[in-house]
Amino acid sequence: MRWENLNRENCSLARTLAVIGDRWTLLILRDAFLRVRRFEDFEKSLKIARRVLSERLALLVEHGILKKVAYQERPTRYEYRLTDKGLELYPAIISLVHWGDRHYATKDGPPVLHTHLTCGHDFRSVMTCSECGEPVAAREVAARPSIPANRSRSRKAAMSPR
Repeated sequence: MRWENLNRENCSLARTLAVIGDRWTLLILRDAFLRVRRFEDFEKSLKIARRVLSERLALLVEHGILKKVAYQERPTRYEYRLTDKGLELYPAIISLVHWGDRHYATKDGPPVLHTHLTCGHDFRSVMTCSECGEPVAAREVAARPSIPANRSRSRKAAMSPR
């Protein structure tokens, strides 16, 4: 499978990675969840080349993950805000952050704590079953195809080189 063809794969993860799978894009999303909004603030926070930042922001806007909102006229200047679609990425981003906290934090602990504003407690992300509410672990899940084979390429065909 070629990186530039991920968006055509019959795999939700591959199609998602085609949009947000770049390390700069994930860090832009991290900053967006930390309420960074303006181009210059992303640039300053990430120490990223302007061209790269511009391309990544444009991709996120194109896919409806961020939206540009004018905050100044003459000259028109924009800030980038998470859309509802973008906000839905929060569980994935916070899970990666908490995984990093668990496996790569320094001896002083994680660099940032996350507090649930409703109850006031610091929390860690936990995936739960939408049906029974119990925590879900990788070894407790079975995957099966949802699209009939006659309507979609087989997994084997999707994985073969083109």
